[in-house]
Parts: sequence; C-alpha cells; structure tokens
Amino acid sequence: MRLLDKEFELFVTQQEIESAIARISQEISSDYSDKCPLFVGVLNGCFRFTGEFFKHYNGACEVSFVKMASYQGLTSTGIVETLLDISATIEGRDLIILEDIVDSGSTLQQLVNHFSDKNINSFKIATLFYKPAAYDKEYEVFYKGIELPSEFVVGYGLDYNERGRELNDLYILKSE
Repeated sequence: MRLLDKEFELFVTQQEIESAIARISQEISSDYSDKCPLFVGVLNGCFRFTGEFFKHYNGACEVSFVKMASYQGLTSTGIVETLLDISATIEGRDLIILEDIVDSGSTLQQLVNHFSDKNINSFKIATLFYKPAAYDKEYEVFYKGIELPSEFVVGYGLDYNERGRELNDLYILKSE
C-alpha cells in the first residue's frame, strides 16, 4: 500500500487490534470497578483506540482529551507541543492516559510533567501499541495492547504526514 512517497505492508489486522483493545478495556474495568477514573485521550491518534475502548469498558468514568504534537514525517522532532489542554478537573482523581502508541516516550514524558503538580490520586498509562525497544523513559506503561518493533507504522489512528489514520489495519514501512 502506498501513502504519499512511502510503501507500507500489512502488519497487524483490525481483528487483532480490536481484540487487544477489548483485553485492555476489560483489565481496566476490573481494576477500577469501584472507582470513577478520568480517561485522558491523546489526540489525534487515539480517536480510534478510545472509541473502541469504550465499547468494552464497564463502569463509571469521565473522558477528556489533550492534543500533543512531536512528529514531522517519519521521525519525532524531540520537541513536544501542547496544542489542546485537558478541560476536566483532575485534582484528587484517578487518571488514566489513553495513548495510541508509545515509542520514544517524549509525549508521555511531557504529559507526566504536565500532570505532576496537579495533586492526582493515581496515574496510569494505557497504550494500544508499544515499542519496548524505543521506549527510554522511567514511567511504567501499565496497560499494553500490542508490542511492535521500532519500525514506523501507520493506520488505526496513526498517520504519516496526516495520511492513513482511517486505515482499519496497522501497516509497517517496507524496507527499501
């Protein structure tokens, strides 16, 4: 499959992705059965993950979103910008970040720093896709969907220069 100037090949099917999301959602439902956590989705990539997640989540909760940016093309710029901040009150809350993908952890680091002085009751991270070889930060990613190699991927909310978010499957960059 071609997106702009790059070739990608199928890597993870929609069925595998949705199965991983159902598992994460059920784990969190169980862990927070007696609480009302605040889920914070990280836009734009998390929209597919978040939508599917709440098809399976059973329990009281609130949802809000932040928008961060750190990528240009295939690589992270290393600079994370906050484009949209959370609108909900978070003090004293159990906060769960819903990330589409955790690779280097730069966006995650910025989020942790952003929320560190907000007097949160608890803080956990859930990600649909996780690149353990690329992740070099100290914060535990508590709920993980699918582990990936360090190669660039697109689809199911993830983009290449804003293209490919609508793809139902996950595609990996073909080696040249």
